[in-house]
Amino acid sequence: MSKAVLAHRSRVLAAVALGGALGSTLRYGVSLALPHADGGTVWPTLTVNVLGCFVIGAFTVLLAETERHHLLRPFLGVGVLGGFTTFSGYLADAGGLLATGQPLYAALYLPLTVLLALPAVVCGAALAGGLRTRSRRAPGTATGGES
Repeated sequence: MSKAVLAHRSRVLAAVALGGALGSTLRYGVSLALPHADGGTVWPTLTVNVLGCFVIGAFTVLLAETERHHLLRPFLGVGVLGGFTTFSGYLADAGGLLATGQPLYAALYLPLTVLLALPAVVCGAALAGGLRTRSRRAPGTATGGES
């Protein structure tokens, strides 16, 4: 492996690691901000997963056609959002609900996450697409073209 390839991979790895640390810290902040009882409420995990899906939808659209720094995608996508969202936490919360004798809540929580997360991706992408289109228009014109 060449020195250039090794250096590039090292920079990508560092970007992912830094992003992951940031995303995990943000997730922890959400867990502190949202209430949870001894029985374990799923609101913090549900919130970060749905919000993360919204952001990944927007992120995908915004970066699809733009030239950005080559480390932005691994930093934000894999790092920050990977650290922020948590599939393992989602299932651990469901298991906790089962373990504390709340099978109905577990049965509702599992599909609720999917039912909210998928539209969140679509809404994030739609919002970002609309913002991108709007930003391409020149100020003061209806079409964005020159008169």
